[in-house]
Amino acid sequence: MDHRLIRKLRPRLLAWLRRSRSGRVLFMKRFPYKDIKRATDGFESIMYTTSHIAAYKARFQDGGVVLIKEMRDYDQGKDAFYREVQLLGRLHHRHLLALKGFSTGHKRLLIFDNIERGSLKEHLTDPLRTPLDWRTRLQIVIGVVAALEYLLLFNEPPMYHVSISSSSIMLDENFNAKLSDVGLQSSGENYVTVPHTSCAKDCMGQECGNIMFQLGVLILELITGQSADDGGADLVQWIREYRFCSSIHKMLDPDLGNSYDSRELKSLLAVAKLCVRYGDKPKTSILHVLRYLHKKIESPHD
Repeated sequence: MDHRLIRKLRPRLLAWLRRSRSGRVLFMKRFPYKDIKRATDGFESIMYTTSHIAAYKARFQDGGVVLIKEMRDYDQGKDAFYREVQLLGRLHHRHLLALKGFSTGHKRLLIFDNIERGSLKEHLTDPLRTPLDWRTRLQIVIGVVAALEYLLLFNEPPMYHVSISSSSIMLDENFNAKLSDVGLQSSGENYVTVPHTSCAKDCMGQECGNIMFQLGVLILELITGQSADDGGADLVQWIREYRFCSSIHKMLDPDLGNSYDSRELKSLLAVAKLCVRYGDKPKTSILHVLRYLHKKIESPHD
């Protein structure tokens, strides 16, 4: 390359690097606040809320339905928020809801990808929705576990701040599960981009124990069709009972009818029981769970 061209480009490259390090968001669309307010009906179309997040369904003028997340009590400054936006923007997996952009108007907002079919919870609890068949439920479980494998084992640092619930799992047009609550921490919690050292390579520490527990509860929701708004206490108590096998058929979601595979049901229950059994000291890892599911359950696409 011509040395004169290098000298000409060098100041621009250095300026680009300085902007990157200062927390400026690069290659991510900034949405006008007024457009988001209009698309969410004045922030009335609530999908779910937690102590630090409010998630809204938004329909823009182009007709697309997306998820908007408002970060509440996020007091780490704009640069920290921008770094997290960049971190989330780098995540790419077919079972993660992709980040499309952000807004820093009156609220700190994240704009995520298409959620045309809404949340998993809506499909489990809304009688007006078409019931999920057995193959679709298997597809959802395997998709969630695959996303966790990506977040925990194929990211540096690993993404331990993950919320797994039927409310925060979105479904695309093919009923593929999309995790939507990943990455950003609320005020007062550990900053998510700081690497954790308590997990071994296969992820067996407390952070992963919490994730495994949530996964177990989610599987029980899919099997029973019951909501886990109370943290799944009733479902966890049921599967921890010594003779829970004798009451399986009473607990099955009536929407399943007789369409499920008994062998696959037992395999899913075994995974759920293992996930909720040890609390914050898991005896297995996400990787082992994924391998077990692929071994015991036929591909939902077959």
